[in-house]
Amino acid sequence: MHRISRLPFMLAMVLPWLAVAGETSSRAVALELLDRLDQGRYAEAVEPFTPTMVDAVPATQLHAIWTSLPAQFGAPLHRGAVTTTPAQGVELVAVPLYYERGALTANVAITPDGQIAGFRLVPLVPPPESVPAAAGFIERPIQVVSQRLPLAGTLTVPKGEGPFPAVVLVHGSGPHGRNETIGPNHIFLQLARGLGEQGITVLRYDKRTHTYPEQFADGDFTMEDETIADAVAAVEVLRDQPEVRAGDVFVLGHSQGGMLAPRIAERTQGLAGLVLFAAPARSLLDLLPEQNRYLFGLDRRITDDERDFLETLEQQIAALRSERPIDRKNTPMQLPAAYWHHADRVDPVADAQGIDVPMLLVQGGRDFQVTQTDWERWKQGLADQTGVEFRYYPTLNHLGIAGQGASSLAEYQEPGDVDMQLITDIAGWINQVPDA
Repeated sequence: MHRISRLPFMLAMVLPWLAVAGETSSRAVALELLDRLDQGRYAEAVEPFTPTMVDAVPATQLHAIWTSLPAQFGAPLHRGAVTTTPAQGVELVAVPLYYERGALTANVAITPDGQIAGFRLVPLVPPPESVPAAAGFIERPIQVVSQRLPLAGTLTVPKGEGPFPAVVLVHGSGPHGRNETIGPNHIFLQLARGLGEQGITVLRYDKRTHTYPEQFADGDFTMEDETIADAVAAVEVLRDQPEVRAGDVFVLGHSQGGMLAPRIAERTQGLAGLVLFAAPARSLLDLLPEQNRYLFGLDRRITDDERDFLETLEQQIAALRSERPIDRKNTPMQLPAAYWHHADRVDPVADAQGIDVPMLLVQGGRDFQVTQTDWERWKQGLADQTGVEFRYYPTLNHLGIAGQGASSLAEYQEPGDVDMQLITDIAGWINQVPDA
């Protein structure tokens, strides 16, 4: 996974978390791995990897990821206090890594015989603030229960006399928790609390790939398994809450969640409306090369390694679209071919044209992941459809945070707030849509 190849999988650099089976100086093994990476000894870094890890994350891939970090986070500064935790037959070692413009945690899974069975880098972020006593809402835990294993979530409920209109938040790409945390920014937490202040009940929940990553380490899965089925279940759970007004339940999908929102609506009877926030209007396989070229071009030059990466990505996409058999380790982001085949069959605009549900589309003008091309395609495709509104915010990026100049991955590591006008506009639209 190259430094950009995870896009639009926005959350973190995630190396395969392949937990197998404690201790044998697990702390020393993890620190030696990081030392070798810092010293550019990538072939030696993979020596303690289990065979599965060697296949999934070869030395060349480690090289690409590790050397990309300074471009995103600035120069490395120091490491933080190391912690170890036993879990499922392995010892999990967590090492905070501090950079000029952000921080990561290196999580290393060590087997009892000292092999490395898992390695991932995740943003090191401060915990969300507790609900202030003067807030106009309360929060309580909730579970999204379906025929599959449950997902933990949070229900934000306005204070006062209900019931209230309500909305389910559906994540973008990647293994997000309920707050959709990206860098130091908690996008869904801010959306939920902002909407709660304006009289709307909000359900946000942990994504299945976040809660049960082991279920997705091997085998095939699609966006249905990853996102759609759970979002449909979340709508039904939300409808059953006493704080929710019958016939007044909405879905707000961000990024990939917005792209899939029409499919979620198609599976859900009586949905009051959809909010599509920074939603792609094209296939993700079309967006991936475009996003990578943009980011590689920010420094006005493309290196030989970057050019090779783009060529490989194009070859992977061509192989997927030819329906030729392709090994998972040779696909973009090492996701199953079935995932990409399903994703490539999603036509978000056609899906939206096929449903009779009120829709609000919101888009930032500084979004490099979902661009003006997507925005124009949405406007053209839904121009004659009743009940559709469009709101455009020139200064906002893909996260709904205002800024200046060209947006970049580094910007995602800077703390910011989801734009209050965006939240107010969404709340106003939800509150004025007639009951279904």
